[in-house]
Amino acid sequence: MVRLNRIYTRTGDAGETGLGDGERRKKYDARVDAYGEVDELNCVLGLVRLHTQGAQDPDLVRIDRTLARVQNDLFDLGADLCVPPQPDEQHALRMTESQTAALETAIDDLNAELSPLKSFVLPGGSAAASALHQARTVCRRAERSIVFLAGRETVGAPVLAYINRLSDYLFVAGRFANSRGASDVLWVPGANRETAK
Repeated sequence: MVRLNRIYTRTGDAGETGLGDGERRKKYDARVDAYGEVDELNCVLGLVRLHTQGAQDPDLVRIDRTLARVQNDLFDLGADLCVPPQPDEQHALRMTESQTAALETAIDDLNAELSPLKSFVLPGGSAAASALHQARTVCRRAERSIVFLAGRETVGAPVLAYINRLSDYLFVAGRFANSRGASDVLWVPGANRETAK
């Protein structure tokens, strides 16, 4: 059980923080950066849900149900990252393959109702779609931080799979929020170049 009786402890005033196992690390440490990026992503998803939570549009309701689950998963993912794997660990909270599988099901369910893309999609259309695309880019940044960490320390494979799949989900959900792709704003290559005379 988590108990937060005191919000400030003064233990981080010198630029260090404690990992979940008590180890002290600099606040710019790759592991701290990785779970910090995941925290930011979760905050962005909270803003996305201002457009989906309690919506009248059943498509947005479908997206919101998944986002509610994802926000909880991201706390699991942050907990996984903040405790470096130990050979004899028994009680650490770790991501599972089933969490990624649930995301894949959500992607497949939405994507089955979208027409195939013939161009790249520009972030835009509806407010919900725009917010989902922003979340997608923040997710990719979090993924880059986690991959950077994985190049230096052990990171569980389910963490890497989940964060990669989440950006795919956010892309598909962004299209779905644009009237199932009908309101997508498509990239037109070179549309605004001046022709040489």
